Amino acid sequence: MPIDTLIALATFCIVSTVTPGPNNMMLLSSGATFGFRRTIPHMFGISIGCVVMVLLLGFGLASVIGRLPWLYTLLHIVSTAYLLYLAWRIATSAGPGGASARGEPLSFLHAAAFQWVNPKAWAMTLGAATSFSRPDHLAGDVAVIAIALTVCGLPCIMLWAGGGTVVRRLLTRPVMLRAFNVGMAALLVVSLLPGVLELAGKA
Repeated sequence: MPIDTLIALATFCIVSTVTPGPNNMMLLSSGATFGFRRTIPHMFGISIGCVVMVLLLGFGLASVIGRLPWLYTLLHIVSTAYLLYLAWRIATSAGPGGASARGEPLSFLHAAAFQWVNPKAWAMTLGAATSFSRPDHLAGDVAVIAIALTVCGLPCIMLWAGGGTVVRRLLTRPVMLRAFNVGMAALLVVSLLPGVLELAGKA
């Protein structure tokens, strides 16, 4: 991959992973509720889940979705419903010491699987796989994209979990932590609006 394309890819990965979205809202809430250490499996699940998506999309799944546009619409509907459910779980999380609908942080496998119903993850990985891979260098380029997404993306999402731990020290009262999580849930719902409006426009 040419160096200028590699720089553009790295910039794309950093911007895509550091900007607000469902993953980062959940990491911020998890860091505040459970701490950085207990959120580590969640972070690595996001990273590996996105890498798997890039590999599969780069090696053919994107063309299948292109031939079956209804499949993407169905995914959008299912993912929106699931993210609304996760927003409810975040809003009702009371923290490690309280009764909670979400008494444990998201596990590695759950975080990895979640990427398949995360509209931003789809947009990011599909965009990377189609924009930065060349048909005559597909295997090598897809591998480079996967590596770039990990190297650039993991530190970015760690910033959000770390930010949650800073917030945690400020939210010493359970009622404050609950209010924070309700706010994070609301932001998660807001992050879904562009996708919902796009879906409504196609209907």
